[in-house]
Amino acid sequence: MRSSPVFPQIHLRINLAPGFAFGPGKAELLERIADTGSISAAARQMRMSYKRAWHLVDDMNRSFGQPVVETIAGGARGGGANLTECGKRAAKAYRSLQNKVRVSAARELATLTKYAAHS
Repeated sequence: MRSSPVFPQIHLRINLAPGFAFGPGKAELLERIADTGSISAAARQMRMSYKRAWHLVDDMNRSFGQPVVETIAGGARGGGANLTECGKRAAKAYRSLQNKVRVSAARELATLTKYAAHS
């Protein structure tokens, strides 16, 4: 399970193409699908409807030009979902970029945090 957020936070949203952005919600959804092997379980963990999670997965699969999540049809084992190599790399690249931004902005974040604490 993910830990509580630490402040300050930077919410990085990357507009990759017209009408397609990749940000913390999609990255977290991919990570949770990887952890659970299920779109519905990932959605439940995020307190998101299955319909919304499926819409986001479909949007990512179409927008990346190749699938980021592959689904496994139901049956005796109930089906599931896995990240493709593209999905794994997209989530990892996003988290890496997010960390680089946080490190690069540390001084400014400290200044903003100091002033916010005195408000």
